[in-house]
Amino acid sequence: MRKKQDNPLLTEVELEFMTVVWETGGGTVRDILAELNKRQERAYTSVATVLKIMEQKGFLTSERADRSLVYRPAVPKADYQKTTLKNLSSKLFNGAPAALVARLVDDEDVTDEMLVEIRALLNERLGDDER
Repeated sequence: MRKKQDNPLLTEVELEFMTVVWETGGGTVRDILAELNKRQERAYTSVATVLKIMEQKGFLTSERADRSLVYRPAVPKADYQKTTLKNLSSKLFNGAPAALVARLVDDEDVTDEMLVEIRALLNERLGDDER
């Protein structure tokens, strides 16, 4: 029985796991473990436990295939990105997306090329073809 928790955000470890699930489309504990172990060695039981918790939180679904559970994303990556950005905007920028964007474009790591991309996205959203 799936129990969805109130916290709509993943922990850092859960996000690492979820990224693998999004990239691969899902798989068994062994499949996901193999991908995770390319970055950092993990124990089978630890991976199985985290995946089960993520399923209980509503981020994953599972179905039995032979004697294994196959985990699949229950939340599309784009939906999670949207939720996370809304949460960040709300908690850190007083619900003002413009303040979030202002902080982003003020960051010295943002290159001129990135700013041109951001401008193009804004122009597209606003329906303005002038650049």
